[in-house]
Amino acid sequence: MHILLVEDDDRIAAALRPALHRHGITTTRLSRGRGAVDHLAGVDVVLLDLGLPDIDGVDVCRAIREVSEVPVIVVSARGEVDDRILGLHSGADDYIVKPYDIGELVARVHAVYRRRRVASPAGPEDIVMVDDVSVDLHRHSVTVGGTPVNLTRKEFQVLALLASSGGAVCTRSRIVAEVWGRSWAGANRTLDVHVATLRTKLGRPELVQTVRGVGYRLGVPESGAPGIGAE
Repeated sequence: MHILLVEDDDRIAAALRPALHRHGITTTRLSRGRGAVDHLAGVDVVLLDLGLPDIDGVDVCRAIREVSEVPVIVVSARGEVDDRILGLHSGADDYIVKPYDIGELVARVHAVYRRRRVASPAGPEDIVMVDDVSVDLHRHSVTVGGTPVNLTRKEFQVLALLASSGGAVCTRSRIVAEVWGRSWAGANRTLDVHVATLRTKLGRPELVQTVRGVGYRLGVPESGAPGIGAE
């Protein structure tokens, strides 16, 4: 995933960019709002500060929404209800107040991205194929060898996150944050149980691979990475 970070505070940007990178998110950073609409190509989500030096972030959000449906999350120190309402009315998909927890921010980033994908018409890019396992991200369905597999909502969310990562490793903290929206003392154990159940239901124990000390990844067949829309 690639994020456009519109943030004038060098200190915040310097801390945020490597934190996002650890969650598999790359960034392009702008310190000013003017011209942000010219940098939307290839961007999955925009993180937008409101207190920019050249133009109010609300106006930037409106300008983005005039030309693109890319998800926008306002990340601002302005925490009053009126500020949040104004940000959302200007076209933002979400609003988070500084200071924030990086796990929560990452979870919200992926949440707004998923919502936009679901709202869009389904296409070949919404189907991930690994050998005879098909994961339809839009319809929330899974088949193995053409036979439907019944997964719980959480099981599917775990599998969909791994599938949409294209074979890259998803850290435990990222999976827990995105699927459960929070962390707790037994979160890793809960994740392990869901992964074990996934392997059993799919009948493909090698599909969800453990990366020791890091997290999980989708197994890559010998012929290459998981195929997108390769039915």
